[in-house]
Amino acid sequence: MASLGDIGVSAFINILSAFAFLLAFALLRIQPINDRVYFTKWYIAGKRSSPRNNWGGVVGKFVNLNFKTYLTFLNWMPQALKMSESEIITHAGLDSAVFLRIYTLGLKIFGPIAIVAFLVLLPVNASGGTLFFLRRDLVVSNIDKLSISNVRPRSYKFLAHISMEYLFTFWACYMLYKEYDRVASMRLNFLASKGRCPEQFTVLVRNVPRDSGRSVSDSVETFFRRNHPDHYLCHQPVYNTKKFAKLVRKRDKLQNWLDYNQLKFERNPNNRPTKKRGFLGLWGQRVDSIDFYKEQIKHLDIQLTMECKKVLKDPKSVIPAAFVSFKSRWGAAVCAQTQQSKNPTLWLTNWAPEPRDVYWKNLAIPYVSLTIRRLVIAISMFALVFFYMIPIAFVQSLANLEGLQKVAPFLRPLIEWKVVKSFLQGFLPGLALKIFLLALPSILMLMSKIEGHVSLAVLERKTAAKYYYFMLVNVFLGSIAAGTAFQQLHAFLHQSATQIPRNIGVSIPMKATFFITYIMVDGWAGIASEILRLKPLVIFHLKNMFLVKTERDLEKAMNAKSVDFPEALPSLQLYFLLGIVYMVVTPVLLPFILVFFAFAHFVYRHQVINVYNQKYESAAAFWPHVHGRIIASLVISQLLLMGLLSTKKAANSTPLLIVLPILTLTFHKYCKNRFEPAFRKYPLEEAMTKDTQDLAFESDVGLKSYLTNAYVHPIFHSFEEVELAEVRVDKNQAHIMNPSPTINEDERSQSGHTVYRYEFESQTRMYRNDIEAQP
Repeated sequence: MASLGDIGVSAFINILSAFAFLLAFALLRIQPINDRVYFTKWYIAGKRSSPRNNWGGVVGKFVNLNFKTYLTFLNWMPQALKMSESEIITHAGLDSAVFLRIYTLGLKIFGPIAIVAFLVLLPVNASGGTLFFLRRDLVVSNIDKLSISNVRPRSYKFLAHISMEYLFTFWACYMLYKEYDRVASMRLNFLASKGRCPEQFTVLVRNVPRDSGRSVSDSVETFFRRNHPDHYLCHQPVYNTKKFAKLVRKRDKLQNWLDYNQLKFERNPNNRPTKKRGFLGLWGQRVDSIDFYKEQIKHLDIQLTMECKKVLKDPKSVIPAAFVSFKSRWGAAVCAQTQQSKNPTLWLTNWAPEPRDVYWKNLAIPYVSLTIRRLVIAISMFALVFFYMIPIAFVQSLANLEGLQKVAPFLRPLIEWKVVKSFLQGFLPGLALKIFLLALPSILMLMSKIEGHVSLAVLERKTAAKYYYFMLVNVFLGSIAAGTAFQQLHAFLHQSATQIPRNIGVSIPMKATFFITYIMVDGWAGIASEILRLKPLVIFHLKNMFLVKTERDLEKAMNAKSVDFPEALPSLQLYFLLGIVYMVVTPVLLPFILVFFAFAHFVYRHQVINVYNQKYESAAAFWPHVHGRIIASLVISQLLLMGLLSTKKAANSTPLLIVLPILTLTFHKYCKNRFEPAFRKYPLEEAMTKDTQDLAFESDVGLKSYLTNAYVHPIFHSFEEVELAEVRVDKNQAHIMNPSPTINEDERSQSGHTVYRYEFESQTRMYRNDIEAQP
């Protein structure tokens, strides 16, 4: 078990690591060659470009030679705080703004709690003296004398802990209520302020029944014209496009090679590029590269057109699902929030995700298969949790070398070496646990996809839920159980069974030392590494060096990620759990929690403003889950305190706490009934208000043209669209750090930039419209 000295060693290592990460970031971000990595969002938004650097000629295009900027390399810190919340909502969306508010909520809850706990509970715990008498039997450190374990059994001092549990619970609930009210208002205002969006008028219909002699599209048309005659507008069938998508990806690769060879020829008009026709260009007849790729694309376009016609005409290519659009938000709200058929397993309707939020692969999964899939995943999740108990036990063995020493004396030479002991107990356990958890989010995301959810937002929320339950069972409860067993192994083996509850009751509060080391590794050094973005930085430069040939390649190489909700939200909720559970039991943990919330809010604010580019916008749909898990943490804290008091022979005090979980759950039910409907349903009153506002400005004719192709599979859009694309990529200029206006068409032509037209066959829409118009 980590001592005060071990905690100091861990703090030194993690603070040093965090400072090194921040210093490296401050220096790397001002280098022109790294600009696209640290300001990705501004490049995607078109608000940052690549002007020529006037410092240092050719070298200055890669390295910042303006030494004055090195004196202000920390100016990113105040810049991260300049943007207001309303500006963040406009710039990055409501999801990002509410995500940042969770960190400020942690500060609001734990800041006052930490002050009161240090003034009231620490003196009470320190004056107990119980651990002085138990240190012969139990493994005890100086920091444990500040926990509830140090209070004597049957002491009247437990009234202080009970009173503080009530006070802290009421304060947390008060802050949660205010935050829920605020976030719900922000969500409604955000939805009301949005302009016309496809998802406001569209419902996703699944499990469309097959009718012999009638296509799925005809069935949808007939059903909704009959049951929603005044509000139905149009619908978009969903197609199985696997083979078509493969051909489109192949065409994209060929187009990329064509762009690359055209650029080579433009730079050196006297030397037309050539290649061999054979495999990978290693053998065969040597031909003109530009003509070769144009010929390949021409033939592939014919295949694409034929495959597109086949997909659109073949009834087997249409899956039993459709996006149905209505003339008004009110009509869509009524359809999305009601049962459509007397058979509740058919004609299942839900609000359609926004087009970029749709996970197309899962739309074809039938209803029965969904039930089986979710059962299989539930069993798999249960097995995965217990499988991870093995590495958790290993981590706890590192954290409790002294407990193992009493059973295995041969470890004594290793443990008595002070530097090694401090490193193994103060730093390595938290780092090992962090490493064991690295692959977990990807595994859980795959499990959520197998479950069959059709929205990226829902997939991420389900993954976050799995990750949270895993953290609760393994990282929290598993660490306490395994840690207590290793820590007090000698006592368990040599004392009577009647003493085991006492030993457990004393040991659980003392596990705070392990969680302190984990907070420092994950919440201090880990957050600092997030702002450095070392992995994306290395990958970007490797791609830029070997793979980037065109502007589109350069955009792909930037790899603009979004807030990692499946991992970030469960980690946040774990810190709330640790802070709430230990706020009365071992308050010394609270300052470490506060440092995490403050530092993480600062870092993520910078990332949201400059780096993250959200894949979708759910209007803070994840907030009810965050609120519910903080409430669960409060209940766990109250039950744990009751259990500890019973082991302290203070059973007479326990009834005073019984009413607290009841009050907490009652508060949660009130918040759920009061605020959660705003996150689950769209009020008809709001829908009618928006429809009335739009009525005077836009007609149904314009609405139909707007919605007709809103939910066409993206692969069809990539085949149909005609776009202007700039193919010149000057790697010497692609990473300048200072923003400038986007280059206009005149400036492009003056600077010698080549503009080309990138065209696909445009018959797809005609074929689809003709087919859907057939009786």
